Formats: sequence, C-alpha cells, structure tokens
Amino acid sequence: MSRLPASQWLLWPVAGAVGVAAEWNLLHSGNAGDWIPDLVTGWTLIACGLVAWRRYPESRSGALLAAVGFAWFAPNLVPGDVRPLAWVAGLALYLHRGPLFQLALTYPRGRVSGRAGHVAVAAAWAAALLTPVWRNEIVAAVLAMTFVVIATARFAGSVGRERRLRRFAVHATGFVAVVIVATAVVRISVTTASSQKLTLLGYETALCLLAVALLAGLARRPWESTGLTDLVVDLGGSRSDTLRGALAQALGGPRLKVGYWLPESGAYVDEFGRAVELPAPEEWQRITRVEWEGQPVAALVHDASVVDDPLLADALARAAQLASSNARLYARLRTQIDEVSASRRRLVDAANDERKRLEIRLREGVAARGATLLRTLGRVDVSARSSPTTAGGLERAKTQLAVALDELDELAAGLHPRAVVDLGLAGALVLLADRSPVPVRVEANIERLPTELAVAAYFVCSEGLANVAKHAGASTAAIVVTHADSHLEIVVEDDGIGGASMAGGTGLRGLQDRVETFGGTLRLVSAPGSGTKLQAVIPYG
Repeated sequence: MSRLPASQWLLWPVAGAVGVAAEWNLLHSGNAGDWIPDLVTGWTLIACGLVAWRRYPESRSGALLAAVGFAWFAPNLVPGDVRPLAWVAGLALYLHRGPLFQLALTYPRGRVSGRAGHVAVAAAWAAALLTPVWRNEIVAAVLAMTFVVIATARFAGSVGRERRLRRFAVHATGFVAVVIVATAVVRISVTTASSQKLTLLGYETALCLLAVALLAGLARRPWESTGLTDLVVDLGGSRSDTLRGALAQALGGPRLKVGYWLPESGAYVDEFGRAVELPAPEEWQRITRVEWEGQPVAALVHDASVVDDPLLADALARAAQLASSNARLYARLRTQIDEVSASRRRLVDAANDERKRLEIRLREGVAARGATLLRTLGRVDVSARSSPTTAGGLERAKTQLAVALDELDELAAGLHPRAVVDLGLAGALVLLADRSPVPVRVEANIERLPTELAVAAYFVCSEGLANVAKHAGASTAAIVVTHADSHLEIVVEDDGIGGASMAGGTGLRGLQDRVETFGGTLRLVSAPGSGTKLQAVIPYG
C-alpha cells in the first residue's frame, strides 16, 4: 500500500466540514427527513472514494468518486437567499453528474481513452454545467441512455483485457442511466410533492449503493479474471457452446478460430471433428499454439491483440485441453456414426438387391409360366357336346388364373418396382395410381433421380396408398413429389377418416427405417375426421 500525501488525509476532515456546512441551514429546521439523507449520500460518496483512492491509487476511480461527493454538496454551499448567488446555486444543482458519468464511463481505471471516450466525458461535463438539460426529465432520460449506447459501442469494439475492463464500465453506466430514467418516468407520471421527495430519496439510495459497489469492485478486481474458469466448467458439463464461440464472446475476437490437435491423424480438427487448415499469419492475425504438459492441445487463429494478456495463458490451456478432448471424442463418435450409417445403407442395398432377384424370379418363372398357361387355356375350344359344367369350370379357371397373375404382378412390384427403372419415378407412380381402388391425383414433375432414392420414394407412396385403400375410407387421394432446397419431399394424403398412427403396423415403421437410412425423416399427420398426410423428406444433392 502506497503512502498517501498529507493533502489526501486532510480530505477526511474537509469532507466532514463541507457536509455540515452544506446542511447547516436545514439542521435548524428540525426536519431530519430533509437533511439526513442528503448528508449521508454525500458522505458515503466521499468516504468510499477516499478509501478507494488510498487502497487502489493506480485507479483514478476513487478520486472521481470523492469528487462526486463534494459536487453533491456544492448547491447547498452557495447561499440561495442572495440573488446573484442563487443563480450559481441553481447552476451547481446537477454538477455531480459530470464526475459521476466520467466515473461510470471510465470505471475501473478512471482514465479517459479514445476519441469516443473523450467526447462522452466532455458531453457529461457540459450537461452538468447546463442545468436546464437535467431539469427536463425527457432530455435527461435520453442523454443518460446515450451514454449507455456509447459505453456499449466502446465495449463491442474492444478485445482482450480492454474488453473485460469496458464490460464493467457498461454495467456502471447502465446502472446510473436506469436510475435517472426511472426517476424521470415517475416524475412525469406523478407530479405531487410527495412523489418528488420519494424519487429524490430513491436517487440518493441508488448513489450510495453505487459507491459501495464500485469500491467493492476495486477490492475484488473481477476484471483480472479471464472468465475462462467458468468456461472450463461449462465445457465439461455440456456441448451447448463451442470453445470458439465462447472465446470469441469472452475475448471480443469475432474472427477467432480454434483447431484441436488430433494425435491419431496428426492434424487439427474443429469441434465437429472436421479437418482444420491453419492459414498463413497476416498483419491482423496471429496463430497461438496451446500446449499442456508438453503436448500440443490446440491452435488459435486470432486478432493480434486478443491474447496479449498473460492471465489468459493457463486458463486458456485448461479450457482448450478439455475442449480438445471433447473434439477428439466427437471425431471418433462421428467416425462410428458414419460407419453405422454406411452399414445400415449396405443392408438396405442388399435387401433391395435381394428383392430385385426375387422379383425377376417371380416374373421370369412363376408369372411367365402362368401367363403361358392362361394363353393356352384361351385357345381351348369347348365343343357344343361339352357339358355346361365343363365350360363353366374352364371359364372360372381362366378368371382365377388371371386374378392370380395380377396379384403376382402386384407382389413382384412390391418386392422391387421395375417400372421405376424403366419409366422413372413419375411414370411408376402413375401406374401405381392406376392400380389403386381409390382415385389418385399424381404430381411428380421431378428430374430423374438415383435409382435407390427413387425406389425409396416409390415405397413411401406404395405403402401410403395401400393404407388409404385398406383403412382410410377415403374418396380421393393425392401423391405430390417435389425437389427443392436439396431435399426430396414425398407427400401422400387423403380425405378419409384419419386417426392413423405410426405404431399401427410394421409397414410404416419399415418405411421410417428406410427413409432414415438416407438421412431423412418420416412424419404422419392424421387427426380424426381430417384425413391423413404421410410426409417424407429425404436429403438429396
């Protein structure tokens, strides 16, 4: 603790004398409600300021806080019953808001920096010397919020340690502005004498609380903490925020990039396990490699001024170590998911190939022989001497054989829709609609799709129409297939009774598995009495 000059020690008795002198006239009135809050406010501001000045002389905030207290007493020190001096007393009424806003805008260092900072402080002092500015409640509220905007803009444009410091200036300025705006709103809304006294008391209480809070802030010095300790905890608990995003917000580096070292591949990856190429350094950027216990952990590409603060090093290394572990786990998980997805796709492809072989065997085997038999029966000439029973039996046999061949054709189409390969999806859907007992409108003006995707879309439509025919009690149905935004959308809907459910059978669950194999989703909307809508969305690009 540095030794203070005698002049600063003398400020304590001076503050006491100034406070008593300022309230002397009110002391004799006997109304403690008028002078005690005013005296306590001024003394609290001065006391907190002098303590801060003594204990933390590297900051000018203590001196500014004491100046706010002395300026607080200024109006009462000028005799108001002398006409020339009454004008001076009125001029000093809001004098304290000059050092008050300078204190808030420059906290915790108390030093003005930057063009915007100098302009803001000059404006605060000019307004403090122009009493009509603060007497007008609307103008006062607007001016106070303007200072908040300036403080916020300076915070947004800073990086690294400067950003952490200016965050507390935003908090202090915002608190003062809220108090002034709230006071203005109450005084505009309620114009009674009692409301004026209550708002003054609230304003005095707020100033006392602010003085204590600013002194406590100088004692705790939270801006010396990088804020990355909580970041380490957050990264350990969830992946709701990436290290890159959290660091960019904490340090003010919007262009900051993070790559995590992956020992298995000897390369850097992002938080999703994708490879990261470190760019060549430029004038505005720097590459910082983070190590932990001698091993590479991560690399940061950032503005040159972001990590100049030495306090960042250890906390950043810990956060990057944990995030790097998460990234490595995520990369392994991503690989495993890709392998599972590929395996699932291979199973579907194998099932499709097997269905295709069965379809060919049915069409070229049983179906072909059945068709030959039907043609042979058609050439049989039943003579007039044949009994009616024989003729009728032959006709029934031909009819049943034709029905069996149609059912066999439907079974073969259900195993593997050859029409999709021959006619494309749109043509196959037209044939599918023609076989439906319910009138079906088809809209499928799409380009030719990969066979496996077209087959998946066909099965969605086939299963949807099968459910319409069996359960919907519908009079019409529609199939709409569209391709937009790299997605294929298939919709089958009807005007039936509704009430369908995904748990109602294995057909829809099998469809869902097939659609999800392509990374798509299957959705069923079927409110009772409102028809049914089956919608599949499959990525395609």
